[in-house]
Amino acid sequence: MQAKMRDYLKSFNLLTEDEIDSFERLVSVKRIKKGDYFIKEGQISKEVAFVATGFFRSYYYNSSGEEVTYCFTFSNSFITAYSSFLTQTKTSENIQALMDVEMYAVSRDEVLKLEQSSVNWLKLFKLLAEQEYVKMEKRIFLLQKESAEKRYEDLLKNRPEFLQLIPLNYLSTYLGITQRHLSRIRKSIYT
Repeated sequence: MQAKMRDYLKSFNLLTEDEIDSFERLVSVKRIKKGDYFIKEGQISKEVAFVATGFFRSYYYNSSGEEVTYCFTFSNSFITAYSSFLTQTKTSENIQALMDVEMYAVSRDEVLKLEQSSVNWLKLFKLLAEQEYVKMEKRIFLLQKESAEKRYEDLLKNRPEFLQLIPLNYLSTYLGITQRHLSRIRKSIYT
């Protein structure tokens, strides 16, 4: 499975083989069962992990105490409670496995050492942060500018795995609509 992580890191064409080898030596294998958490609200993020298999949903509670899913993280990507990881303050999010997950985790302290060891790591971490920013900006624009139907069609076009793997109650909160509204949208598209 670490081959997936190596391939992912190589895909950026920034790190040397030695740098990737060093990173591999730092990670520890973690397995999280479906329904369990990578991090919960109120905790401080002390690690980042590469998701090798499985996927997560990230959610928070709104002022009414309802769960709001704001993102999904699938395999072949890194995951952390990013704001908490950066600021070392308590997170407001919960990151829950939606299926059994195998991942490779590295501590924040080791990440900071990597940043100091090579400009290549700084470039990679900057690039990953930029990608996350662009992804979140697109999501905000989609939520604020487009109708629920358009948001669903965007998922259907760009992220069909969401529609096949994610329970409807999580999908509806991700889209910012009720389950009933989601059912109507699906019915209108598929009839």
